[in-house]
Amino acid sequence: MTASDPFIDRLARARAAAKRLATATTAQKHAALEAIAVGIEGAIPRIVAANAEDLERGRANGIGDGLLDRLRLDEARLRGLAAAVREVVALPDPIGQVVRGSTLPNGITINQVRVPFGVVGAIYEARPNVTVDIVALALKSGNGAVLRGGSAAERSNEVLVALIQEAISRAGLDGDAVQTIDEFGREGAGRLMRARGYVDVLIPRGSAGLISTVVQESTVPVIETGSGIVHVYVDASAEAEMAVGIVTNAKTHRPSVCNAAETLLVHREAAPRLLPALAAALRGSGVELYADAAARELLPDAGAVAADEETWATEHLALEMGVRIVDSLDEAIAHIERYSTRHTEAIVTQDYANAERFLAEVDSAVVMVNASTRFTDGGEFGFGAEVGISTQKLHARGPMGLPELTSTKWLVRGSGQIR
Repeated sequence: MTASDPFIDRLARARAAAKRLATATTAQKHAALEAIAVGIEGAIPRIVAANAEDLERGRANGIGDGLLDRLRLDEARLRGLAAAVREVVALPDPIGQVVRGSTLPNGITINQVRVPFGVVGAIYEARPNVTVDIVALALKSGNGAVLRGGSAAERSNEVLVALIQEAISRAGLDGDAVQTIDEFGREGAGRLMRARGYVDVLIPRGSAGLISTVVQESTVPVIETGSGIVHVYVDASAEAEMAVGIVTNAKTHRPSVCNAAETLLVHREAAPRLLPALAAALRGSGVELYADAAARELLPDAGAVAADEETWATEHLALEMGVRIVDSLDEAIAHIERYSTRHTEAIVTQDYANAERFLAEVDSAVVMVNASTRFTDGGEFGFGAEVGISTQKLHARGPMGLPELTSTKWLVRGSGQIR
């Protein structure tokens, strides 16, 4: 008898549990989600202690302030995660929703309805909050979840997944629906990418390198979430106070996340009026500026470093920002077209025509007028939580909530009709 493969056994258990979960009632799923929220709240000291081990190891390994911020779980963040799970409970259950349907002339009725994918795989790094977000959305949408959370958050994820499995089981569903493969290391991540037949869709979240690796190497269908080279364009008509507020928030509110702005574009006509105030606000918040020659001429005392080609192509994920002066809206859009990762772009303007042109012509998942890019977020969009922010164009684009974790099938009901 051949010895069983523990990796495949774990995926098989997730798949079997997902089949049962697909037919669970909304009430059963809600009970499991509430049990998860209660479990998190009741284990805050235990989770924080495990997270402290990850943080200590991360600092020793020099992973950087941005990743350390993403890795950190404190009481406030954990209570926020529990609240996000409860927000998912309050959302409509997508399973069984009729997308479209009709009755044919021969009396056959056809309906396209939402169904779970089956098993959703996720590969991410240094983001233990993602463990909870993905599980909550997968559970509500009737999917199993196989998680590779990476070595940086291994202790945090170990505790969280154990709590989640216990909570699901207490609620009367199968806790095997959620699995972690962290113990299998990098080899496990590679095997997950090739687990076609066990995993129905794979979602990577993390650095551009991680996402690129998953997209290129996976034989499992991938929903690509993207890194965020995010732009804010300050138009000639922009109002000063609004521009300063939006740009500062977009860059400094939480610089380590993908919806933080990385490049500031300023119209040449507005630059003498607005750029000094923008730079002062950013520098006052500790932002290092990398500016082109025209911007540096207007900022002799700001200590801006000369920008180069790499500046515009970098997702800093830190208190660093590129600054460029452009001659027109057309030039701003061209710059975004060249360097954007198609995540989020914003314009600050009082010109209605320019706002509408920006919305129509910029090809990113989220395009904004007079609002901070930090609003590109599943929670802010009313999704409760998010699986990620998709920058691809197939199936899902932008923040991914419950409907994006479903497929559809056609239900056909007849009364003996033949063709």
